Amino acid sequence: MERLEQTGEGQLTVPALRRAVAILDHLATCGEPVSPATLTKALGLPKSTAHGLILVLDELDLIARTPQGLLRLGPRSLRWSNAFLAQSDLVEEFRRHLAADESLSDHSVTLSVLDGTDVVYLACRNGAAPLGITFRIGMRLAAPFTATGKAMFSGMADADVRRILKGTWPDLLTPRSVASLDVFLAELEATRARGYSIDDGQVRLGMACVGAAVRDAQGQPVAGVALSFMEGEASPQTLDRLGGRLRGIAEALSRSLGWAG
Repeated sequence: MERLEQTGEGQLTVPALRRAVAILDHLATCGEPVSPATLTKALGLPKSTAHGLILVLDELDLIARTPQGLLRLGPRSLRWSNAFLAQSDLVEEFRRHLAADESLSDHSVTLSVLDGTDVVYLACRNGAAPLGITFRIGMRLAAPFTATGKAMFSGMADADVRRILKGTWPDLLTPRSVASLDVFLAELEATRARGYSIDDGQVRLGMACVGAAVRDAQGQPVAGVALSFMEGEASPQTLDRLGGRLRGIAEALSRSLGWAG
């Protein structure tokens, strides 16, 4: 039976549980699978302790092994994540607005958050149009190429954008993907002036998207919503019309978070 230890503040703690959570946190932030030896060294764990925890976490599907024996997060963590997101007020508000607006039923609509240099999709409703991509919960894409990423970054100061995106620029997804930080900053300036962002084939050729930021009570961008459709539909008039509709959804979601702007 796991021994309980008492901290200096009188709180009980379970060392093995804390170490297991540290392993999961490390795998979540690595961005790529790692070897057991690398994981053990990074967390400063005794080899025997790390070996035992890895075996149990693997057995419980909390971690998984690649064919090369590297470690990554397992499927059970995604089930927990999905259950949490299903109870999220923001996700529920997003779904409620989509259900009430039949005019958007032909389009793919997504809700995502920023995680470092990526966006992670929290909720998706795929439309009937053959976009060549199917959005799904938990999907990650390089933020600078996506409509939601552009929308969220446009709500930040350029200095903060540079700090987050410093280092290696993400691999381009299409020949149209924005190719550098300086070009991206120019896109953000245009997004701020327009009031919504545009992905003009930067994620998938033949697909266009418009995006808008969801803000918290302090006015900070905390999520983004996007509409995706065939590029052939993306006339200036359609972009402006759909961009305006999307801004309305984003503002309604922002108000549900306490934003009064």
